[in-house]
Amino acid sequence: MVNLKQSKVSMCMQCGICTASCPEAGITSLNIRMLVRKNQLNRGIEKLTPWFCTSCGECTLRCPRSVNPSEMIIDLRSVFVEEGQIPISIQKALEGTFVQKNPWGRPRSKRGAWLDELDIKVPHISETKSKKLLFSCCIQAYDPRCMVIPMNVARILNKGGVEFGVLGTEEACCGNEIRRMGEFGLYEELQEENTATFQKYEIQEIIALSPHCMNAFKNEYGDLGIKVSHYTEVLAAMIEDGSLTFNASYNTKVIYHDPCFLGKQNKIFEEPRNILKAIDGLELLEFSGSRENSLCCEGGGGRMFYEPEISYQRNSEKRVLEAIQKGADVLTTACPFCLMNFEDPATEKGLPVKELSEIIMEVL
Repeated sequence: MVNLKQSKVSMCMQCGICTASCPEAGITSLNIRMLVRKNQLNRGIEKLTPWFCTSCGECTLRCPRSVNPSEMIIDLRSVFVEEGQIPISIQKALEGTFVQKNPWGRPRSKRGAWLDELDIKVPHISETKSKKLLFSCCIQAYDPRCMVIPMNVARILNKGGVEFGVLGTEEACCGNEIRRMGEFGLYEELQEENTATFQKYEIQEIIALSPHCMNAFKNEYGDLGIKVSHYTEVLAAMIEDGSLTFNASYNTKVIYHDPCFLGKQNKIFEEPRNILKAIDGLELLEFSGSRENSLCCEGGGGRMFYEPEISYQRNSEKRVLEAIQKGADVLTTACPFCLMNFEDPATEKGLPVKELSEIIMEVL
């Protein structure tokens, strides 16, 4: 049976808080309490069940015995990866990352294509004095919808007088989702490559555009000796010191969604809100479940690459419906995974979805 070194399953007292807090429990076959119990009893687990987990971290956050159920799921997946018993879409994502250093398998030579669309010059990190790196997530580097995020943030930083650089084609996947898919070997390769690149260019600070990348560098790479921030932290500080100001009003009701890896896992709640509050005319609304209670969009932990063969109302649709019920004119978030998951259900219902940087660009 699975050797769950990190999850302390013997400490579980089967209280069920993990399952009660899980956004997938009751609508899919995922029942974390039952998975823990089966491991305690050395009983088999259906091979597709662990893939419903989104790695939102809610179960670990709520667990009174520090069992760390989300790590248990990763351990389970690692066994299935070793045995080759994984969904085809997950396999393709892992193969794409192995070959091209991104889960979509897009050419690494095109990693910096977004730079060609900019109207400003962004230097390679080696050409900067500050050694401040702007790091784009894989989805932001390749997906047309999300590619606007690095473009926007680059323009905003430039306007605020911040010197920064990029890696271009030398940038590789952070490995945050790869680790959560259970491919520890590939994750370690990415970690080693990225760490070597950071050391090569003597990088002093990383501004991550995705909460997932920020989480990997900040919490899972060990002590890099590098300051790691999400871009909303940097922009909020710029607003506070006066280096970033807005010139237009935004007379709109905006509801903000807390991404799991930014909010509940890294406690970054105020910075995105402070940015929105600094915009004249903007009315900030809140979901009934916000901050640590934010409802997962179902994009993390490999779910971006796994589409279950069952039909149910997705959390992204629930989020969109509540946004409309709350009277929001715009739904905003600060994570590319959330953006992509909200896009379809929101478009169907006529609700605009904007990444936070898009709103900022409208009022600069």
